[in-house]
Amino acid sequence: MNKLRRDVLKYLQLPLLCAPLGVTGAAAAAAPKPAQPPIKLALVESLSGPFANTGEAVFRNLLWATERVNARGGVRLPGGNRQLVIERYDSKGQNEEALSALRAAIDDGARIIMQGNSSATAAALLDAIDKHNSRNPSQRVLFLNYSAVDPALTNERCSFWHFRFDAHADMRMAALMEVIKDDKAVHSAYLIGQDYSFGQAVLREAKRQLAAQRPDIHIVGDELHPVGRVKDFAPYATKIKHSGAQAVITGNWGNDLMLLVKAAREAGYEGRFYTFYGNALGAPAALGDAGAGKVLAVADWLPNVQTAESRAFYQSFRQRFPKPQDDYVHMRMQLMIEALAQSLEKAGSTDTVAVARAMESAKVQLAGRSGQMRAADHQFQQPLVVGVMEKQGSAGVDFDVEGSGYGFKVVREIAAARAQQPTTCKMVRPG
Repeated sequence: MNKLRRDVLKYLQLPLLCAPLGVTGAAAAAAPKPAQPPIKLALVESLSGPFANTGEAVFRNLLWATERVNARGGVRLPGGNRQLVIERYDSKGQNEEALSALRAAIDDGARIIMQGNSSATAAALLDAIDKHNSRNPSQRVLFLNYSAVDPALTNERCSFWHFRFDAHADMRMAALMEVIKDDKAVHSAYLIGQDYSFGQAVLREAKRQLAAQRPDIHIVGDELHPVGRVKDFAPYATKIKHSGAQAVITGNWGNDLMLLVKAAREAGYEGRFYTFYGNALGAPAALGDAGAGKVLAVADWLPNVQTAESRAFYQSFRQRFPKPQDDYVHMRMQLMIEALAQSLEKAGSTDTVAVARAMESAKVQLAGRSGQMRAADHQFQQPLVVGVMEKQGSAGVDFDVEGSGYGFKVVREIAAARAQQPTTCKMVRPG
């Protein structure tokens, strides 16, 4: 029977799946160990529709981060090193589609879910994950959030299964206020944002912090608009110009930001834009000369941070993705994947609870930037920077954005301890 088995396998040109009878233990031990399966990371993001460009930018960042981990051998676990692999699930910018994608990802075996563009989508996913994990303890999943910055997600809606690696809206607003409070040319401001939880939170916090730090600034506009549905921002731009505001404060992102700033330029608006994402896809190119010295953005990092480590990091990304339109690198997404790899290794397994407990104390650094997770609410704490758009080649602007000829000069660095905000989270942990 043993001879027949070997003959059949030889005919089929298949490898022996186990040592045949009579082979010594030493010979069997010399056989190569089977490769360990990769760890699946499910990206649930808008990969089609009006925000497809931001979804693809996220994928490039996360892909580069996983490539770095895999290049050094992958995640070191007791059973052998394992690679990280990203599987893409298109939410099409719709919550129901995102929930369907979540179910598909779980069915496909993914236990790490990544999403960020849209706090409304993040909230829907978080609710679904909380329910799934309570009902299916053998299939629990973690939610890694890189961009959904509604403060509620790590306050009243905090969850043991959710970790946010971006600074939330209140933290970002506090960083912007570090600059606004010293901008004595601003006497009136126009507030505009997307009409959903995040956009509402930005405007609410802008009013609160302006009252506390610049009560002399008069708010001459306070407006919300539909998310991703406005094709012509000219009417909004006209109102902004006629309001006489010296500054616009907005949390808009994606096409909603690009179209807003483009319409403002065309309307002849000459005030400053204090933005959360003014350095984002399309915005600098849309503004052109009109944005130089006028558009400010807050971020966890900017390419023109003046250190050799930062320069090398950015140049490495540009070598990996040389097309100008692919230029949109986020340090926080790199730190997120580093924190995941660290937590998997500390846990010594892919068990969801063990990995989550390890991630609660994650502390990582890369290219001179660092951050650590706050266990109380699972909000990542990191330094922030504020930059102003200027022409490439001017002082402090070695790198431009997307080949536009304009980049962001760092005008303020905010330490992690100063950027942090209090939390109302009452964390419930398993067990």
